[in-house]
Amino acid sequence: MAIALLTFVVFDLTSLDEAISNWLYYPLQVFPFEHDRLFENLTHRWPRIIPDWTGEAAVIGLLLSFIWPLLKPGRNDRMIGLLETARVAPLLRFTARHRRDLLFVVVSFAVITGMIHFFKSHTSIYCPVETTLYGGTMEKKERFENFRLFHEAGAGRCWPGGHASGGFTMVALYFVARRYCWRHAKAILYASTLLGAIYGTTRVVQGWHFMSHTLWAGVIVWLSALLTALAFYGWRQLAQPLETRTDKPLS
Repeated sequence: MAIALLTFVVFDLTSLDEAISNWLYYPLQVFPFEHDRLFENLTHRWPRIIPDWTGEAAVIGLLLSFIWPLLKPGRNDRMIGLLETARVAPLLRFTARHRRDLLFVVVSFAVITGMIHFFKSHTSIYCPVETTLYGGTMEKKERFENFRLFHEAGAGRCWPGGHASGGFTMVALYFVARRYCWRHAKAILYASTLLGAIYGTTRVVQGWHFMSHTLWAGVIVWLSALLTALAFYGWRQLAQPLETRTDKPLS
């Protein structure tokens, strides 16, 4: 919440967003890499692989988690033997043990995506390059001027930052690591935060977002993932300090 308050004070109550974008846009009256296809691929299209493949892996793992419990010793010995020989059995046992974690990742990704889509459609904020400030045709508005709770506010879909939210979404893995008090949990948190920041900042450089769009995306993703984690694991399990419990490998 401190980050949300700081973002509101530093960006929403000032013209810092425009100052940053103006510095990038002028004097050439074009954003750096705005029309650079290679930069677009390197920073926007291809990096989507990370959150996309993570979500897909969680879905596949969740489906696989139902297989091993169905196999009964004595009744399915032949099948179990084949799976052991093919070295598939360890994977099936792993997914069965971590079904709740896999389901959490799937649900968390879905909740985050839903919340980002809700705010995008119910605020209808246009991207900088779409506004009259930077050669576009649409008027720049603030989200609180345009917010509609029960219906879409318009065609704009720029707030909060969608690409940044994809990187921040990886924070769901942090809560899984917290559940097991893995000592590298904070590294996952820092990595997902850095990933989202990089995703968002590159879009600012291209003129497709203001800097605050990235920060607000991080706030929304964090709160969405946190509330989902609390629903799955409970506060007591997530709040215990990492250094006071023995490392538990995800095995």
